[in-house]
Amino acid sequence: QVQLVESGGGLVQAGGSLRLSCAASGRTISTFYMGWFRQAPGKGREFVAAISRTAGTSYYRDSVKGRFTISKDNAKNTLYLQMDTLKPEDTAVYYCASGARSYLRRNSDYLDYDYWGQGTQVTVSS
Repeated sequence: QVQLVESGGGLVQAGGSLRLSCAASGRTISTFYMGWFRQAPGKGREFVAAISRTAGTSYYRDSVKGRFTISKDNAKNTLYLQMDTLKPEDTAVYYCASGARSYLRRNSDYLDYDYWGQGTQVTVSS
């Protein structure tokens, strides 16, 4: 059984930083691409970042480029999202997800992922 468990969310002031973690079990993340999505109240789930199986390629939504960094530790089977210079508009529930296809598309969306974590709340105050 595949399980993805996020942690690291919380309340932070604008300009601050958080690091989200996603611990995987039942699936070896080194053999799948992985992604982060977020969902704000009243909005749909949106792509944030993704990293290829080999970690040689990563993609970000435009609004987080230069501020967020996706990475993974294959030895720990854990995915990370380092979030710096946070803004109030980054407030959302953040989800990690495991890839469902054989390769990572540049414009991946939620249909490209088959397993999801339960989410972790990130709140950025102004």
